[in-house]
Amino acid sequence: MNMPKLSISGAPHDLTDEVITIGRAPDNMIVIDDPSVSGRHAQLRLAGEVYRLKDLESTNGTRVNGIPVTETALRFDDRIRFGAVDALFEPDMRGSLPLPELEELEAKPAESRVAPFDFTNASPFPRRKRKNDPIRTVILAAAAVALLVFLGSMIAVLMMRAPVL
Repeated sequence: MNMPKLSISGAPHDLTDEVITIGRAPDNMIVIDDPSVSGRHAQLRLAGEVYRLKDLESTNGTRVNGIPVTETALRFDDRIRFGAVDALFEPDMRGSLPLPELEELEAKPAESRVAPFDFTNASPFPRRKRKNDPIRTVILAAAAVALLVFLGSMIAVLMMRAPVL
């Protein structure tokens, strides 16, 4: 994890401790000399890999991205306001490496295709098994016979002639 920092009015402060106090009083770890900031204004606490910001019942409040908060988890690029002082929570990009250069890969088609001897099926769905259903077979046969009888009777009706008088 990159070491995060808190930039207050453009001045960066590396966040290296688990608990960091912020305020106007000189005993805070980050001192903000502004009358809108309380003596003990807020606290940052590292919880796992996330810093949580807690307002210490300050007079002018703490806002994150314009929303008043009492306690919240911070995300990179969150905009924080202590009283009337703006700050930015951001990752420290020092020491981060640039992306490697892309290299051209050449793909060649295989000369032959052979499935491994233990290969059965690549589908995640099981193959449907055909079941011999005797009732279905009887119904289809009866429908076929009924259709033939119907067609035969229609042909017989069409071939009938009226009696000659």
